[in-house]
Amino acid sequence: MNIKDVVRIKLPIGEELAIQKNRIVGNAPGSKRICIITGTHGDELEGQYVAWSLARALRARLDDLHGIVDIYPSLNPLGISTIERGLPGFDLDMNRIFPGSNEFSANEYVAGKIVEDVSGADLAIDIHASNIFLREIPQIRINEKTADTLVPMAMNLNMDFIWIHSAATVLESTLAWSLNSTGTPCLVVEMGVGMRISKEYGDRLTTGIMTTMAKMGMLDGPVMPVFPPIISTDGHVDYINANQSGIFMPETAHGSIVEKGQVVGVVADPLTGHVREKLVSPLSGLLFTLREYPVVYSGSLIARGLGGA
Repeated sequence: MNIKDVVRIKLPIGEELAIQKNRIVGNAPGSKRICIITGTHGDELEGQYVAWSLARALRARLDDLHGIVDIYPSLNPLGISTIERGLPGFDLDMNRIFPGSNEFSANEYVAGKIVEDVSGADLAIDIHASNIFLREIPQIRINEKTADTLVPMAMNLNMDFIWIHSAATVLESTLAWSLNSTGTPCLVVEMGVGMRISKEYGDRLTTGIMTTMAKMGMLDGPVMPVFPPIISTDGHVDYINANQSGIFMPETAHGSIVEKGQVVGVVADPLTGHVREKLVSPLSGLLFTLREYPVVYSGSLIARGLGGA
């Protein structure tokens, strides 16, 4: 086990903030490097399982490994330990301060050191979960400007689909944007729900990472088969939002195929026992996002569907 500090800074009251990585080195360590990154948001825990699972799997196959695997399990350890999405005490989303800077705040300094450490990798995989309100099937989100480069790299990650976003929906202050814009290919994985671990999803991604490494020439020996993902653009995705406040009761399973006009769920009024609103699918296709937290207000996102899936 080779634990390294990416950055370490002093905090008040004699404490320290340490961002660390687990570097796993195989044969021919100078050949290729892949970075597995997670824990940017303190309420997104799906990547914790993947970091643990992948490290265990690779330790058992060190003789098959070529190159270097860097696993960054927690870019925001204070957020994880306090169950806060952002940086505690600053009300700041860490994924909005990249690429960072050595000249301003401590948080930007930390962000800059992370980018510096990951830069130059042959592939970076930035693992996120959804928030506590929505559940997502395993997916990869790619900016349309980098789709030609990144889509082929994403095909073996064992995810259900690849969502190619328009440039307007991708924030330039994210880690993925900062890496991709400077020549380090970075894929963003989104899966599961906030504050939970979905073991099935984590196992799938672990398998996909190892298969991807095999395709890159970094791993010898057998790998599990993976399924090709659906590839979609913004034009294939439709949204369902609540128009009434109340309690959302789903009537369709997450990840299922729905028909246009099918009832996805209802907004219920616990006081009167009435249904305030029936929410129907605007398309036929895959229900890849579904409301997890039941309390909703007018405008709350209930579901996203992928047409033609």
